[in-house]
Amino acid sequence: MNYVLAFVIGGLICVVGQILIDKTGLTPAKILVAFVVLGVALQGVGLYQPLVDLAGAGATVPLTGFGYTLAKGTAEAVNEQGLLGVLTGPFTAGSAGIATALLSGLVVSFITGSKDK
Repeated sequence: MNYVLAFVIGGLICVVGQILIDKTGLTPAKILVAFVVLGVALQGVGLYQPLVDLAGAGATVPLTGFGYTLAKGTAEAVNEQGLLGVLTGPFTAGSAGIATALLSGLVVSFITGSKDK
């Protein structure tokens, strides 16, 4: 059942993004930023953690989950380090995902090679 909930909730988040792309004049970049900010805002008011508890990866993998990770990391770092945690928390929390994305892109670029237009 956990897989079904992750699939449905993650899919619904992606459907909202696709509807925004198709029906509004918003650029994909603006929608991506809005999703990250939405994840931060929902975590800030305490609404995103229950969704993560329910859907697991279905809520943490989309871009709203990246915002949730940044907000959660910031809150934990502020509790541990005080005001300095505002600066270090998001980097500490998001570093694994960002490093994975960069390394994956590097590996894929070596495998596929460049193509002339």
